[in-house]
Amino acid sequence: MPRWWGWGSLDTSYSAEEHPGLGPFLSAHIGPPFRGYAVPALESLSLPAPTSGFLSQVFSGVLSKQDIRIDRLSRVGHALGKSYTDLMRIRTNTIAHAPEAVLFPRTIEQVELILDTCERESLAVIPFGGGTSVTGALDAEQEPTISLDLENLQGLSGLDEVSHLATFGAGTLGPKLEEALASRGFTLGHFPQSFEYSTLGGWLASRSAGQNSIGYGRIEDAVFHLEAVTPRGRLSMGRGPASASGPSLKDLFLGGEGAFGVIVSATLRVRPLPAKKDYRAYFFHSFEEGVEAVRELLQTGPKPSLARLSDACETQAGLALSGGPHGAGSQLVRKVGLRLVETLGYEPGHTSLLLLGYEGGEREVEDGGSRAMRVCKARGAFDLGHSPAKEWLAERFLHPYLRDLLMDWGVMVDTFETATSWSNLVPLHAQLTGSARQALGHGFVMCHLSHAYETGASLYFTFFAAQDLRDPFEQWDRVKKEVTDQIMKGGATLTHHHGIGRFHRPWLEGEIGARGLDGLQAMKRALDPAGIMNPGVLWRPS
Repeated sequence: MPRWWGWGSLDTSYSAEEHPGLGPFLSAHIGPPFRGYAVPALESLSLPAPTSGFLSQVFSGVLSKQDIRIDRLSRVGHALGKSYTDLMRIRTNTIAHAPEAVLFPRTIEQVELILDTCERESLAVIPFGGGTSVTGALDAEQEPTISLDLENLQGLSGLDEVSHLATFGAGTLGPKLEEALASRGFTLGHFPQSFEYSTLGGWLASRSAGQNSIGYGRIEDAVFHLEAVTPRGRLSMGRGPASASGPSLKDLFLGGEGAFGVIVSATLRVRPLPAKKDYRAYFFHSFEEGVEAVRELLQTGPKPSLARLSDACETQAGLALSGGPHGAGSQLVRKVGLRLVETLGYEPGHTSLLLLGYEGGEREVEDGGSRAMRVCKARGAFDLGHSPAKEWLAERFLHPYLRDLLMDWGVMVDTFETATSWSNLVPLHAQLTGSARQALGHGFVMCHLSHAYETGASLYFTFFAAQDLRDPFEQWDRVKKEVTDQIMKGGATLTHHHGIGRFHRPWLEGEIGARGLDGLQAMKRALDPAGIMNPGVLWRPS
């Protein structure tokens, strides 16, 4: 069962007992944990009453009764995404808006009829995939609003094994997509941290970047063909592996976050399952040395499938929070190993951890791993072997559950991300780290480089602070504004893979310019003249 007030499923959680370093780490850096806002009972949440009779009448000729839901759990579960402030709205019982109803179309034709009906009845429409947005992309800003859940538009509908092309419904969840491909010997290779609960449509609408984006590309790099429905009809986009037939309409929907229409299916480039995978970890004396090693690999090769470089603070936190091997003997081995590494000059508080992975053919992976090891060691790295990387791979989808536990303990925890050129990366890292610390007052800020290119890389920050129980939203707003202002001043992109939503829209014009924003709004008027599609996402509704 989904955790409507937090991340993921109720049958999974982050165990403090299995991570005994968590409490001491928090106490040392932000103060001892305390009791934060508790999760209220579902029945106690204040929601505007739905006009059930009206909706049943309006959609009776479009959907069956079971595909129109107005129950409290459905409305709460579709009212918000999974950002820190979304979850705090639930804990503080301050949900401002909720959808009148949640609709579950079973065909593309039903999606078309729904948009026609909503335009005629002046109902706003917010497309819903897995609901994992962390940018306010699902927040209704006007009433009445309909949530359009695409979970029934799912599954593999075609596989061209010669061309390596697979067609899926937009509502297909990550695990189901990979299971369908694996059974035929293929993979998409797209594994965002939200993988278990996010959908193909959500990945496309937000320009998602999976953790193996270096090797497999971002989600837009895999798109061969898109099908979308707008209030002005259906669009079919993409007829070849490349085209010079004018500007690409696909790009309007890739990152459009439902502002122009609803993505209903996509044909994607897939690849044969790799014959071999090799993931290793390295310690560098500094973040700067690690950055230079990753840059060299991206510019001269061989490019890895994954390169995740943690700065000193994230490395410190990772070691403190790691569950580690079970048993006293194994714990002792770990401690002795870390002490040995310290004697070699890899000092706590300065050391940077790199996780490096190669996937592909046997020879390709062996040659790539050997060359990468030489590059890393030439930059002063210490080879930690496979164990740290295996531990990260095993727990990477568990990490978001930690936030729910921290919020129970009165901790504000959130992330922000960007990307910039290699020449600007280290100065920007220092600037954003300092700005976040200043805005927090007393908190902990850590970062990793997680997606790299020949010309630059992304920076992904996580921060902790004791929650201000008097006004937790003002506390978050202050930090968000400060770090985003600094991202823009630093010449970096507003967001690398989270998207714009409503949280980032005040800064969008600063990135694309006033004329660029005018152009997007003109396309919006052409495809959605009544403005019913996710009004308020990307820019404020007029």
